[in-house]
Amino acid sequence: MSADLTSTRPYLLRAMHAWMTDNNQTPLMVVAVDTPEVRVPEEHVENGSIVLNISWSATRNLELDNDAVSFEARFGGQPHFVRVPVESVRGIYARESGQGMMFQDQPPVSPEPQPEDKQPSAARAKAPDGAPVKKRPELKIVKP
Repeated sequence: MSADLTSTRPYLLRAMHAWMTDNNQTPLMVVAVDTPEVRVPEEHVENGSIVLNISWSATRNLELDNDAVSFEARFGGQPHFVRVPVESVRGIYARESGQGMMFQDQPPVSPEPQPEDKQPSAARAKAPDGAPVKKRPELKIVKP
């Protein structure tokens, strides 16, 4: 893998937002407010996080970019500009059904290579010509 790969989180966030919107569900985004880059109304933060309604009808100028989610919204009748780096998004789920996904902290894109004696046997396998055999990708089921 290349170190230039971008995070999957913004893509999954946009996909879940679109799916919820298409199914007349209200997308709610769970945000950890543990970094200074997070701009949310502090009076609505509970236990270090906030849940934000990111439906088109609840936001103005909603942008779901690769780096951040930003929009304008009213909280208690007061207008606020909200900006959340995608790394601070912990999940997205539908208010009506509870369906969605939570994100785990992502490992580094380029993990440190393991010494050959620590690699799984499939990674050490050699083809008849002596070249390493490439391991098939593995999929993991993620349950909400």
